[in-house]
Amino acid sequence: MFESALLPQKMDKKTFKELEPKLREALLGAQLPVIENQPFSTLLLVDGLDGAGKGEAVARLYGWMDARHLICNAYGEPMDEARLRPPLWRYWRDLPARGDTAIVFGSWYQSVLRDWIFDRIDEDAFEKALARILRFEEMLANEDVLILKFWFVLPRQAQEERLKEIETKNAARHVLADWAALKNHEKASEAGERLIQETSKGYAPWFVIPSEDPEYRDAALAEAVAGAMKRKLEDGKPRTLAAPPVIGGVKRQTAVDTIDLSARLEKNDYEELKDKYQKKLSDLSDLKSMSKTGVVLVFQGNDAAGKGGAIRRVIQPLDPRIYKVYPISAPSDEEKARPYLWRFWRRVPPRGHFAFFDRSWYERVLVERVEGFAGHEDWLRAYNEINEFEQELTDFGFIVCKFWLAISEKEQLRRFKAREDTSYKQHKITDDDWRNRLKWDQYAVAAGDMIDRTSTPHAPWTPVSSENKRHARIEVLKTICARLEEKL
Repeated sequence: MFESALLPQKMDKKTFKELEPKLREALLGAQLPVIENQPFSTLLLVDGLDGAGKGEAVARLYGWMDARHLICNAYGEPMDEARLRPPLWRYWRDLPARGDTAIVFGSWYQSVLRDWIFDRIDEDAFEKALARILRFEEMLANEDVLILKFWFVLPRQAQEERLKEIETKNAARHVLADWAALKNHEKASEAGERLIQETSKGYAPWFVIPSEDPEYRDAALAEAVAGAMKRKLEDGKPRTLAAPPVIGGVKRQTAVDTIDLSARLEKNDYEELKDKYQKKLSDLSDLKSMSKTGVVLVFQGNDAAGKGGAIRRVIQPLDPRIYKVYPISAPSDEEKARPYLWRFWRRVPPRGHFAFFDRSWYERVLVERVEGFAGHEDWLRAYNEINEFEQELTDFGFIVCKFWLAISEKEQLRRFKAREDTSYKQHKITDDDWRNRLKWDQYAVAAGDMIDRTSTPHAPWTPVSSENKRHARIEVLKTICARLEEKL
């Protein structure tokens, strides 16, 4: 695959000097509309052999583009903060906002390449790792991230000469990757060829950059970036609205419709069970093995179903230092400038901690679907994206508990009116709550589809009748304790 790239690719100084203004014009001509209109963000992955001049090429890009909207992120072995979280966390944390461009050294491919070259993983593990990377990149591309991947190549002799020059100058030794060093030239080149064959997709293509001649190398990089950004600017697609929940006058029955809302619990029984399960939860959270896992708890449900009350009963026995509660509302401008899962990845707890989400990433397939904030294709693909996100958490050893708290339409109306009549609860009722009631059937269908498509063995949904709040709170406590006991 690299045969043509390894042939002498030369550009004399005069030709490069004449070409340079055109390259700068093309880059800025593509970048400035992106900065102004913010239709997408851009990720430039820079990879390949040590000594190929990746840093020099990127430095030239900084000189040619508007550097105020360029971000450079370099990754080595994960440090303590990253080791406490799933592998993709640090890349999600650093995603650029729409309008910005991030240049990535040492991307999510690094650990896979290193482990493959040093025989730390077998064929099956290598294939699974690449498949997971592709799902990650496809999700970003679907969320208006332009992904361009560059593999810098050098003939073996040229790499040897370049590395000797770097060593003599003692320049940037800390950025060299052991897997891409001269001693691994052949294996690294083979791995690069395979990587490009298997992971170069229309939504995240690889570009092979001949790097023996610096001028040719930098011109090739600039042309690829400018051309791809220009094509992306010209390729906008309109969004479509969600399909109606009622077809031919018949409402679809879903998992939500099967929840038995008649369950009740008397006050005396409730107090006894609450004390029992809160003590059990406290004891479980103190176990030494708790330091090896993180707990992510998701609370969704009808408006006024008692999500906040249930969360308060769970956190009461916990040490405040080991949990955080995240009430999720409409995304901020900062959050809307990034893929929708970004704001949840950055809230992933470290091992030994709990994260409570009062509403969550599932708003993508609920509010955004019903209200038309997400296009039909967007919320349909979100089911798989969410399943993949939760698989990342559980593969890392985390526990994911998801609760759907259900009440009847009649009970919701009673609670809404009670909130309006109680001064310290009036802040809980908004115009949006009343508007959402008008779409009760649509939300019921969306919630049913959500449970059907995202209740997985590793992250199952627990539907809870919340018509009686005492019953709901005990069911939540009991389920969390059971999941912890199973894991710990």
